[in-house]
Amino acid sequence: MKTKCINGALGIEICDVDLNNISDQNNSDLLDLYNKHLVLMFRDQNLTPAAQVAFSELFGFVRSHPLKTRPSVEGFPQVLILENQPGRPGAPNDYWHSDISHSDQPPSATVLHSLTIPEGRGDTMLCNMVRAYDHLSDHMRETIQGLKALHSGMATLKRSVASTSDARPIDPSEIKPPRTHPIVRKPEGTNQQAIFVNPHFTTRIENIGAEEGNLILNHLYKIATQPENIYRHQWRAGDVLVWDNRRTMHYAVKDYTEDMPRKLHRCTASGETPV
Repeated sequence: MKTKCINGALGIEICDVDLNNISDQNNSDLLDLYNKHLVLMFRDQNLTPAAQVAFSELFGFVRSHPLKTRPSVEGFPQVLILENQPGRPGAPNDYWHSDISHSDQPPSATVLHSLTIPEGRGDTMLCNMVRAYDHLSDHMRETIQGLKALHSGMATLKRSVASTSDARPIDPSEIKPPRTHPIVRKPEGTNQQAIFVNPHFTTRIENIGAEEGNLILNHLYKIATQPENIYRHQWRAGDVLVWDNRRTMHYAVKDYTEDMPRKLHRCTASGETPV
């Protein structure tokens, strides 16, 4: 497969591949590239929902969103519809986060397929949490090694209550107690250590006072989101973007209005319990 570097921080473009029709050898090569580059980008794809689910299963078992915050494609509950249209603005995701990090086994990968894109708008930014860890001082690495942080879905509840978007209203009873995950994890299939906290779902560090814990978390976020550690994807219709949810955070730029149609299909592949 022909590849192109798309950014110095993370990511690679895979050229001349039809994701509706890939071989076992392609699958093996794609996994190798995914483990190395964290983000895979494909242009000019025309995936059916069934084909998107099948491709996403390369990275793990594909499940529906635990809170079912958006509608899904009929007959394919695993394929979430992210849509913005006149009269029904899409729910915003303009904050750094790692998808569903508050679950026991957060997704290993997110697969996003663009169908309709407002020209020049609605970019997605991703940052490399492996490089962020590597750029920490020795003292900070020693400080966070072995610590755990709490992740909660309460932020999604608050968004559903406050938003005028198409996000489904969530009942407080649907929000499970916070999960604890290591601040530094080593994802399966890699030999890397990555920071695994995010400003949206991470609420605090376990067994540390709030003031000290917030200082640590804010320092980690500052290191992770430095410009040189970010890839900003400029969407075109037909793009498929795959990112490692265990080793990145992402941010959906909200620079479009409700009168600018935008539609993408999203799948997430199950991951392992963070260690």
